[in-house]
Amino acid sequence: MRVAVPNKGSLSEAALEILREAGYPGRGESKSLSVADEANGIEFYFLRPKDIPVYVGNGHLDLGITGRDLAADSLAPVAEVLTLGFGASTFRYAAPANEEWTVEDLAGKRIATSYPNLVREDLKARGLEAEVIRLDGAVEISIRLGVADAIADVVSTGRTLRKQGLAVFGDSLCDSEAVVVGRRGTGVTEAQRVFLRRLTGILHAKNYMMLDYNINAAKVDEASRITPGLSGPTVSPLANEDWVAVRAMVPRDRANPIMDQLAGLGAEAILASDIRIARI
Repeated sequence: MRVAVPNKGSLSEAALEILREAGYPGRGESKSLSVADEANGIEFYFLRPKDIPVYVGNGHLDLGITGRDLAADSLAPVAEVLTLGFGASTFRYAAPANEEWTVEDLAGKRIATSYPNLVREDLKARGLEAEVIRLDGAVEISIRLGVADAIADVVSTGRTLRKQGLAVFGDSLCDSEAVVVGRRGTGVTEAQRVFLRRLTGILHAKNYMMLDYNINAAKVDEASRITPGLSGPTVSPLANEDWVAVRAMVPRDRANPIMDQLAGLGAEAILASDIRIARI
């Protein structure tokens, strides 16, 4: 199986981290464009994120990690098979902050972007015509240099736009994050299923915690409604027959309020622990 991984930038770092946690070798100090993982039967190829959907869509690679926005702009025949939960951003229009802009004002204007197909598709859907100018980087400076009237660019924090005196307007054209893509219309092979299962296990481990607590047996039904787990909590007897031990997975971002609820119910020895790897 051949899998593409971003070769640089924030997507690359996060992708390599989740792959390492899933038991796959990293790139190490090597600058090689490919690494063979013979133990797992996978060849990893390190490519530009924007090129990955093209390679996958053409069938030269089986799966690839890239951004949703990059996959959409490529127009390659790929489909998302797994969302990875990192690299979140939005794709927005922006113009000088001291000017009032609406999306309709883009008609007849020059729009600079590194994602021309996303912009053209959006303008077409709105019934607007404008000149789309493709740039490979530093899009935010194009207005100051007189190249464009407005831009369309990826926005994470908005700090870069503000430094250039720009402000976003209109709705997001694309809410993006890192995704695994496969060729559209092809089934998932067993090798791909194992790979995706491993990554999913890491995502579950990052998003959930294991909660253990003791509670009076008379209140276990009420406690179970607070901590239903994924398919029901594990309830075990204690030496004190009036009490039971309960174990359940809970969403990481809800762990503290859930623990507060359990404490209010009379639970004791409430402990939360990290999950390193999971298969669910």
